Amino acid sequence: MSRILLPHNKRVSLSRRRFVQGLTAGGALLAAGISTKPAHAKKLANYSEQYVLRGNRFDLTHRSVRVNFTGKERYATAINGSVPGPILRWKEGDKVTLRVKNQLAEDTSIHWHGLILPASQDGVPGISEGFNGIKPGESFTYQFPVIQSGTYWYHSHSGFQEQTGSYGAIIIDPKEPEPFSYDRDYVVMLSDWSDENPNDIYAKLKKLSHYYNFRERTVSDALSEIEEKGWQNFRDDHRMWNQMRMSDRDISDVTGYTYTFLMNGVTPADGWTGLFKRGEKVRLRFINAAAMTFFDVRIPDLKMTVVATDGQLVEPISIDEFRIGVAETYDVIVEPKDDRAYSIFAQAIDRSGYAHGTLTPDASLTADIPPLDKPPILTHSDMGMAHSNHTMSAMDHSKHNMPGMNHNQQPKKMPTMGSGGAGYGSNRPVIHAVTEFGPHVDMRADTADYRLDDPGIGLRDNGRRVLTYADLHNLYKTFDHRQPSREIDLHLTGNMSRYMWSFNGVRYADAEPLRLKFGERVRINLINDTMMNHPIHLHGMWSELETGEPDHIPRKHTIIVQPGAKISYLVTADAMGSWAYHCHLAYHMAGMFRKVVVS
Repeated sequence: MSRILLPHNKRVSLSRRRFVQGLTAGGALLAAGISTKPAHAKKLANYSEQYVLRGNRFDLTHRSVRVNFTGKERYATAINGSVPGPILRWKEGDKVTLRVKNQLAEDTSIHWHGLILPASQDGVPGISEGFNGIKPGESFTYQFPVIQSGTYWYHSHSGFQEQTGSYGAIIIDPKEPEPFSYDRDYVVMLSDWSDENPNDIYAKLKKLSHYYNFRERTVSDALSEIEEKGWQNFRDDHRMWNQMRMSDRDISDVTGYTYTFLMNGVTPADGWTGLFKRGEKVRLRFINAAAMTFFDVRIPDLKMTVVATDGQLVEPISIDEFRIGVAETYDVIVEPKDDRAYSIFAQAIDRSGYAHGTLTPDASLTADIPPLDKPPILTHSDMGMAHSNHTMSAMDHSKHNMPGMNHNQQPKKMPTMGSGGAGYGSNRPVIHAVTEFGPHVDMRADTADYRLDDPGIGLRDNGRRVLTYADLHNLYKTFDHRQPSREIDLHLTGNMSRYMWSFNGVRYADAEPLRLKFGERVRINLINDTMMNHPIHLHGMWSELETGEPDHIPRKHTIIVQPGAKISYLVTADAMGSWAYHCHLAYHMAGMFRKVVVS
């Protein structure tokens, strides 16, 4: 881990920072007789038992409950008294009725993430037709047909309630048998908890965007780099960062300094446990319900076979590790061959902490927790920049304009990407609108590359087989083979130092809706002009990721766009009504948000 240089007034918080990560807390908490288990865990014989509600009629209640994840008692926004809420198990073809009661002191809601349903049932206040949220003391009844199967989730779409515990899993059993078998089935829901009020977190980010970043370069780090690279290379490498007043170590807005990373509502100090018998096939349904955290997931000494993403079956692929962005889901199957425990290790993208669980044939057996990987450092390529000193010198730093990458790495598995044909992505040049220039936008990538075969910062060349988007191929043939009738370019824009986020330089409050014609086929090009990964979620319709194989385009509900990169997907506008479209990072959503109207 990098050395940390802290202001004097923050050094006293180091022990708390390590404490809330769960890295050293367990023994102290247990010795004090304090439980860090989720509210419902006390009722279960062991963690393998998961809180599941089955059927087609459900009663869900939002209320405030006391929790203790870190040794400090706080209030969570719980559903049916637990964090996470109950797993809802449905059947494809059924019609479900869900009565949601609000016992909070503020409005609430539930959005059914990734589900294809009528616009009036989507659960976004002010967007979903006829729905303005659920008032305190009142109830709202959702009712809709279940026309899909797979792994999904639900969460509040009101304020920061998702950050404070309002989320749960949805498992939809298919009508027809799936083309694989398994003996056990577990949800593995990842999330990030803070003892701080989310409004206070947001206020701190607005005042100082790197408030939670304690991995800035120290004098000792700089001297080591100078010794390794030489003074001239060190200066050239960091000139852009200094001129733009940015940090190449700014990976996550909110880190393990305030977050405790949870697996199924359990801290790393306790660790969630799933049981198996040797030789069994175990299905693990990973869901990232975090507010702000990307996780890199692996099970040391155990291969994972990916069989689905975002609820949709894909051609199986064997991997060692995958990155799961906020709001994504991945289903994997593992087959332990030995009577031993295996560690389920989900480290935060910035390596400031981790969530942890154990697969074991015996609850008394434990597995070693691997060390955190070295914290990643952003490169010029990650920022959509050329490597050469000539290009660096030609940059217009006065406008914070960033030339695109030029590292001669064409996507290995998509040689025809950018052809403009359906399934291959756009070949249009990057053009910035006039709205993208000004103090509200502090960087722009003039040439953004498709990097679908790039596992991303911190995962490259790590010696493990890491899943990439290029590996995803839908198990079934593409339903809509039409060429897109038009293209929509959306730049992911922001000013990091001012903590302002937007699409095309226009925040949601000032934006006109995106309008789609019912039945049309459109291509959406996302160009990331920022230094952050962004999970972009379109409600109500599938986002069909263009990977260069048009016959088996993977369907997703959330698309991750890497810094300085471009990604394209096709949308069939087959859902009438108004829909939300936004970055799923909780503290970006206020600005990086659009209303989509299909008419």
